[in-house]
Parts: sequence; structure tokens; C-alpha cells
Amino acid sequence: MNFPIKALAGWALMLAALWLAGCTTYVQTQVTAFSDWSGSDATRTYAFTRKSEQQNSIEQTTYETLIAIELSKYNFRQVPEASANYQIAIAYSIRGDTVTVRQPVYYDPWPMYGPWGAGPYWGGPWGGWGPYGPWGATGYVDQTYPVYIHALQIRMNDRKTGRETYKVTAVNSTGDPSLYQAMPYLVRSALADFPLGNGTVRTVTLPVDKNGGMSNETAASAGSNERTVAPVPAAKAVD
Repeated sequence: MNFPIKALAGWALMLAALWLAGCTTYVQTQVTAFSDWSGSDATRTYAFTRKSEQQNSIEQTTYETLIAIELSKYNFRQVPEASANYQIAIAYSIRGDTVTVRQPVYYDPWPMYGPWGAGPYWGGPWGGWGPYGPWGATGYVDQTYPVYIHALQIRMNDRKTGRETYKVTAVNSTGDPSLYQAMPYLVRSALADFPLGNGTVRTVTLPVDKNGGMSNETAASAGSNERTVAPVPAAKAVD
């Protein structure tokens, strides 16, 4: 199910450019929350609600399971809809784009000395200037890469009144076209520190392990408008 993410696309492409410029070990997700949460509810019970095109969807069930696991950390319980205090609807999308990264071009200023330079006289295998001589980059070349913008939106409504109480959107971008691989980061980031204040916009950083999943290491330090979250392992696919 798709929903507009044009307002966040520029931010996502900027992060993608940084990601492609070097090997990153973190996924950064921008989170935007709108809240009318009273905080006075004694029983946090909910049921997922689906639109017609989401019925009987295994993919939908998989993502709802991820969200249910995260919500349980805030004392939410999933119950039959007739007895739920809240209805939760989710929407998600993926969009392909391209980003251009300018990269430096080097050449060897001392080719006559071979791969080891002139030996001890030059102070090491490349000489005193390092592998690219004293001049650094000799030029730049633009390279274009595919990127994929992943988005998740979670809406909570009061079941009895229909009043929207909470809406949060999470967007990130990577070179991986799989929405499933991105979903654990989106869910974890969207629901971190629930409930956020109305109009909150921030960046959540989650580390990635060597196999591409969520790492158990501590996330990198962040600025005042960022939040680092201790990650959890990605959920297994539904059989």
C-alpha cells in the first residue's frame, strides 16, 4: 500500500549519497510523529485493521507481527477488535530512484619506482607522500547508483470514537530493493520512545551487522535531533 513520501524524498536521497560514498555500518531513519495521546489509558489493547487490498496478505501479517512485538514493550496487547481500545492501520511503500555521487580520481605520481616506491630512501612502500603523492586527487568523476526509499506509516485511532490519536511515519533509503529487509529498522525507529510529542521530527540510527541484519552493538553517538536505539534481531519470514 502506498502513501505520499515526497516531503521526505530529498532527505532520503541525501542520506543515500552519504551511504554510497563510503561503506556504512548504520541505517539512519527519519521519523515524523503527530500525537494527540492523552497518556491516561489504563488498558492498551488494540487490533489491526486492514483495507480490502490488505486482506489475506502474508506480507501484511509479517509486518504486523514486527509491530506487535515492538508495541508489547509499551504494555500493548493485541485482542479481538470488538474488545480493543485502539485500531491500528499500517501503510508501507518502496520507491526506486538514483543518486549521483562525486568521487575523487587518483594516479600514481611515482610509477617508475614500481609498487614499493624507492625503498627506505622514501620512507616506506609509497614514499613520504603516501600512495598518491603530494597532490592528492587529480580530478573527480560522477557515478550514479540506484537507491531505494522505504517508508512505513502507523496510525492509531480510538476504536469507539474514530479519533486519530497517533500517527508516525518512518523513512530510510539504502541500496537494497527489499522492503522486508528494511522493515525491522523502520518499525524499531518508528516506535522508539513511544509516544513522541506532536510534530516531532528526528533521526534514529541503528547499527548493521556484517550479515546485513541488526547488530547487537551500541549505536553511534548522535546529535540533539537524533536518537540511537539498541537494535533487535530481524524477524524471520512467515512460512
